[in-house]
Amino acid sequence: MTAKTTGLAAKCCAFLLTGGLLTMLAPSPAAAAVPEYTTAEAGNPFVDGWYADPDIAVYDGAYWVFPTTSKPYDQQTHLDAFSSTDLVHWTKHSEILTKSSISWAERAMWAPAPIERDGKYYLYFAANDIQNDSQLGGIGVAVADRPEGPYEDAIGRPLISAFHNGAQPIDQDVFIDDDGQAYMYYGGWGHANVVKLNPDMTSLGTFADGSTFKEITPADYVEGPQMFKKGGKYYLMWSEGGWTGPDYSVSYAISDSPTGPFEKIDKVLAQDPAVAKGSGHNSVVNVPGTDIWYIFYHRRPLGETDGNHRQLAYDRMYFRPDGTIRRIEMKVRDNFADGNALGWKTYGGSWAAAGGRYRAGRSLGGKALLDTDFADFTYDADVTPTSGGGDAGLVFRATRPGTGVDGYSGYYAGIGPGGKVVLGRANDSWTPLGTARMPIAPGSTHRLRVTAVGPSIKVYVDDLLTPKISVTDDTYRSGANGVRVFDTAASFDNVAISPAQ
Repeated sequence: MTAKTTGLAAKCCAFLLTGGLLTMLAPSPAAAAVPEYTTAEAGNPFVDGWYADPDIAVYDGAYWVFPTTSKPYDQQTHLDAFSSTDLVHWTKHSEILTKSSISWAERAMWAPAPIERDGKYYLYFAANDIQNDSQLGGIGVAVADRPEGPYEDAIGRPLISAFHNGAQPIDQDVFIDDDGQAYMYYGGWGHANVVKLNPDMTSLGTFADGSTFKEITPADYVEGPQMFKKGGKYYLMWSEGGWTGPDYSVSYAISDSPTGPFEKIDKVLAQDPAVAKGSGHNSVVNVPGTDIWYIFYHRRPLGETDGNHRQLAYDRMYFRPDGTIRRIEMKVRDNFADGNALGWKTYGGSWAAAGGRYRAGRSLGGKALLDTDFADFTYDADVTPTSGGGDAGLVFRATRPGTGVDGYSGYYAGIGPGGKVVLGRANDSWTPLGTARMPIAPGSTHRLRVTAVGPSIKVYVDDLLTPKISVTDDTYRSGANGVRVFDTAASFDNVAISPAQ
């Protein structure tokens, strides 16, 4: 259990397994159901806006995410937070800490680290991106009576205001061990330090040898340390590569001591050229009372080149029997349970997420695409054509998207209430590749699956063992995935895309 959830299992949560759902009983009269997710099943990014460096805490049965506001340095003058009881529906808490409350902060307010102690909520942050010891800035600490703040400067100056062991004072993470000792892990410029925090959480302690700053830099470390404890072992995670580049990634080490030594074991999170790039600066959370763990991190959409265009995501984190961590798979899922369609971009037609579905009005070729670039894959979705004489279904290996009936290059597989299954190729015009017949009543929901491996394309409807259509076509090798309607209204649900095995 991480220090940020220490005591919460007994304090606020009990668990029941009912109907395949993990139910968390919070202290409030209403219990919150928390499924055992494989990823953000309602879609990544899980909140709107450009954010980075998320740190997560569990306070009184609610999950709280505190990120960096991802803007140019001079515009990074406040911090927001997001809370959820189910990891699906998130409430935004704006400007929980602003530079107006920190007399010495001017810009570059980064990487908030939350923790609670003795009824007080502490938020550690970096400010000003100092480049040397003569500049004012570093790591500060703010305090509040509630998780949502407002937070105020706890000491009126930086807690760490200078370089020690070559570590720039940024990217702090705070951890309270089982014995009550608090530690802060921090550092940029390729160096990591650990310090002790005194019980007041606003001053630094010393180690047995009289030192205050201990360097713990593991191989390939760049920035963004994260500490948690599991099975009596101390896990240190950190970010590697350049924060604006596709090589940004997360590695980890395990130690018997909170101060190391930390020897790199593996890289566990890296870009997936089919899903997202620049994936790093993470935190982790353990669902209290369970062995369910999630990794929260930021990543950059494939189509974005601006370094600050980063989004928040989370995926399931699994441990092997020996305690090592399996490499993280950035899954692509969306069941629209959160009532939004974040990550989808529309091209024509009318689209809205409502009632746990993604709904499209009747149009001639309106489509919505995810910023993916899959080549070989399995693509599933529930499709419900509701009215009209056309069809609705899945777009894949799409490039050059635009409005218009066939305004893209790629493939489309659809079903229509007239009882037809279609597969074709678009390139500002339509080339039929295959058709089939089956009963499809208006308003009925059908599971539509497309598998594409090289030139082999197969379309399944309901029966996921026997394809309705099977063709060979290698015109388009990779591209975006999406949904589309043609002369019919429809709704879509339970979208899932995974690389071919």
